[in-house]
Amino acid sequence: MSTPASRHHKRPRGEGQWALGYREPLNKNEENKKNDDGLNVRQRIIDVYSKLGFDSIDPADLRGRMRWYGLYTQRKPGIDGGKTAILEPEELDDRYFMLRIRIDGGQLDLRQLRVIADISNDYGRGTADLTDRQNVQLHWVEIESVPDIWRRLEEVGLSTTEACGDTPRVILGCPLSGIDAEELLDSTGEIREVHDEYIGDPAYSNLPRKFKSAISGCPAHCTVHEINDVAFVAVQLPTGEKGYDLWAGGGLSTNPMFGKRIGVFVRPDQVADVYGGVIGIFRDYGYRRLRHRARIKFLVNDWGPEKFREVLETEYLKEPLPDGPAPEAPRGNRRDHVGVYPQKDGNFYVGFAPKVGRLDGDKLHAIADIAERHGSGRVRTTVEQKMVILDITPDRVDSIVAELEANDLQVRPSTFRRQTMACTGIEYCKLAIVETKAVASNLIDELERRLPDFGEALTINVNGCPNSCARIQVADIGLKGQLVVNDKGEQVEGFQIHLGGSLGVNPGFGRKVRGLKTTSDGLPDYVERVVTHFEDQKKEGESFADWVQRADEADLK
Repeated sequence: MSTPASRHHKRPRGEGQWALGYREPLNKNEENKKNDDGLNVRQRIIDVYSKLGFDSIDPADLRGRMRWYGLYTQRKPGIDGGKTAILEPEELDDRYFMLRIRIDGGQLDLRQLRVIADISNDYGRGTADLTDRQNVQLHWVEIESVPDIWRRLEEVGLSTTEACGDTPRVILGCPLSGIDAEELLDSTGEIREVHDEYIGDPAYSNLPRKFKSAISGCPAHCTVHEINDVAFVAVQLPTGEKGYDLWAGGGLSTNPMFGKRIGVFVRPDQVADVYGGVIGIFRDYGYRRLRHRARIKFLVNDWGPEKFREVLETEYLKEPLPDGPAPEAPRGNRRDHVGVYPQKDGNFYVGFAPKVGRLDGDKLHAIADIAERHGSGRVRTTVEQKMVILDITPDRVDSIVAELEANDLQVRPSTFRRQTMACTGIEYCKLAIVETKAVASNLIDELERRLPDFGEALTINVNGCPNSCARIQVADIGLKGQLVVNDKGEQVEGFQIHLGGSLGVNPGFGRKVRGLKTTSDGLPDYVERVVTHFEDQKKEGESFADWVQRADEADLK
């Protein structure tokens, strides 16, 4: 008979960690992945689904494995946010897809950009949204058109492979890699090596959940390394040798955590091996029992950086790594690349701001034409839903700026245009509760009209649900979509408000003030009010995030 003490010390419930012998699936997602690797769905799409149509798609492929190639069913029109968590998936599914094109490092040439534009116009009703992970998303894609889309993309060196799913997704990189006059390292080669070695490899295509990566030498730290699953941040040793500081375990969603410095110095030629070690740890030790705990951040948080480093070095790399320094503070208070700045070769780059990342096929063609007319063959996407044109000679800068702005692609935008982001929202996303893109676009227009002289850095991130695709917890003003009650007692679309989130020198998640919510219609009034309080009360050099920490709650409402 067992004693109370022995019952108290019974073996803990397994978390599905393969390295500890838990190989049997513990939930439906894990069972589907064990039954068939997500990478195998490609051939079924080509041979079966594209020929027989939407109704022929196996449900396990439709709502699971097709994500391995960047395909999600989009939300059926007319279903309000109150039904998001109530209806079954098949009731939310439309017969059309969102298709995500991965753009590693944000690097595009004009041929690639024009192919995306043509696909948008031919198959996506002209839709094209820039994401905050440097991708382009199309909508209204029919399954019958997917093989031709893939053919066109792959002919110019692009793909949708592992753009979604429980896989190593797009690798973020500074859009100015190799050209920024102040960069510490050009990470282009490391991004390419990691991509070529690991993307599409069945050895790494069944991870516990998604895996987000960044590799950058950017002095502005534009790839937000603090909130990636793994990040390599350029540093320099006292000897002058340059390499990378390794971070792991960042991520937001409903359990936000900042990444932790693992404390090692990684030479550029070691990045691919170290990346493989980190992703191997996640594959083998990551928690698979519960989906909401299946990100690497939970493992890193439980182990701590010391144990993580030990396992990485002893079990995966088979060699120690030297200690390394922390990255320097980011350059400036806006971690983007909007405006006109010098390249190291004497030319200039021009960063511009489409409104909340929303473009279309015709506008993508216009951007390619503008770049070509002014002598550039290279464009870049950013992690702030913006774009950059490279290689503009000094004598062409004024003319390209004028032409971009004539096309509403602003090079000198207001703070509100420059620093407002929005996720996809209820227009297309099955997880969303509220509209985001149109709300954020209207908010920009209203704030520019009401506060035309406001010039401080201020991020406003608009999200349609709690999952934080638009990084609400690290925004100055983070807006989490939910249904709220208006003055008439009606349930309407609105937002819970997070205030004072930040990255960089003093990272912190936004402050939640009890009961602080707004309707979508009341959002411009609220932001105008809190920004005005900040302007009236801020001290010399004080940021919005710093002011929020000391402000009275009454001034935040």
